Amino acid sequence: MVGMNVAQAAESLPLAAPSDHQTGVDLIARGKYLAIAADCAACHTNPESKDLFAGGYAIHSPMGIIYSTNITPSTKFGIGNYSEAQFSKAVRDGIRADGDHLYPAMPYPSYAGLTDADINALYAYFMHGVKPVDVKPQQTALSFPFNLRFSMAGWNLLFLHNRPFKPEDDQDATWNRGKYLVDTVAHCSECHTPRNALMALQGGKALYSGTLLGSWHAPNLTSDPVSGLGSWSDKDLAQYLQTGHVNGKAQAAGPMAEAVTNSLQYLHDDDIKAIITYLRTLPAVRDPSQTHHAASFGTDTNQASDHVNNTDTAVRGTQPIAKFFAADASGQTIYDAACSSCHQPDGKGTQDGFYPSLSHNTTLGGDSPNNLVSAILFGVQRTVGDKSVLMPAFGPYSDVQALSDKQVATLSNYLFKQYGNPELSVTEEEVTAIRQGGPTPLIAKIAEPASIAGGVVVVVLLILLAVWRVRRKRR
Repeated sequence: MVGMNVAQAAESLPLAAPSDHQTGVDLIARGKYLAIAADCAACHTNPESKDLFAGGYAIHSPMGIIYSTNITPSTKFGIGNYSEAQFSKAVRDGIRADGDHLYPAMPYPSYAGLTDADINALYAYFMHGVKPVDVKPQQTALSFPFNLRFSMAGWNLLFLHNRPFKPEDDQDATWNRGKYLVDTVAHCSECHTPRNALMALQGGKALYSGTLLGSWHAPNLTSDPVSGLGSWSDKDLAQYLQTGHVNGKAQAAGPMAEAVTNSLQYLHDDDIKAIITYLRTLPAVRDPSQTHHAASFGTDTNQASDHVNNTDTAVRGTQPIAKFFAADASGQTIYDAACSSCHQPDGKGTQDGFYPSLSHNTTLGGDSPNNLVSAILFGVQRTVGDKSVLMPAFGPYSDVQALSDKQVATLSNYLFKQYGNPELSVTEEEVTAIRQGGPTPLIAKIAEPASIAGGVVVVVLLILLAVWRVRRKRR
């Protein structure tokens, strides 16, 4: 994550949302605010080099690793030679200045809704408010057929529907501002909406209904009181968006932690209010398998154990946990050694909430085991202001804290039964899949193992669907 760089970039943000008619310093400040609201730094900054917007961040997509581009005003390796029209075409249409197509890992299907005024402000900021960095990021080299960028023309014809945002006359300014931020600038649907077989957002009733996002699960954002946000108060939602933490409910991890660290905490209070206003009106979508909302599971009387195993405590951190435990170690034994020092032997966490309780925790009470497993494997990291939260990752096998996939499954199932949704469970094989980035989508399966036949099928399918759409429009 790149919170330090974003914090520095946010130092001179305007105190109120700017108007559409600004020039010079004010226009650049507006563009800066939009760039932070759009979370551009999260994907376009390599966390190792920390060069703001210089690209090179590895995005692990189902089709392979996509490396973000340099979007500083460098004339050698960035966008310093882009005209505003070319900048707009890249951001809203996914087409670079050289005519090549971008992959929708860059959320241009959402950014297509950006207004002309905001494109102008963003262009002013990136050209005059960002330091040029003459660094050439690693180039994306997907396997066949995904390396055929021209195939994105067919994909765009099928799925790129957005047009610049226009306020809805029957809604007030706050709601319209919220819709613009959620649907377009912050591109929330890109993570929280299920995708079809060709990796495009489903939309319709599925919009914001929650979905798997690689190893993580992006929750339902609709107004449903059980599956969605209907049971959250406005205060809860505002606190979560601005800090990533609400006692007795949830803690942001994975991609959401990055969004809080790099973007959401810097939004003006009026914009947070607008986002909540709009979210409240999303049509409710209920998962039939859920009968209780995710934060309702667990009680204060749950006891993980009556003691912490002193032997476990003595050797903790001195050798790989996977080697220390017996092959059939219980979930309680693993918890005592790996988790209880922070979450406490009884799982209640600390009184100040810094180490959260495992009861009444959406990570353990939702409809998917992915977020608990991912938190164990990859850890949790977010920074809000000068306060950092860090849960160590227990996934890397090179680390002394490493847990095997079987141990992660054993621990997770213990935690679900003890503190969370007792109907949830996870197998060792499922943990392995989550560790490797989640299930493989259909389009990637068709092309595996990068065969010519599989590639031809994918390309032909895109072309046929695009032709069908054109003919349907003409009719």
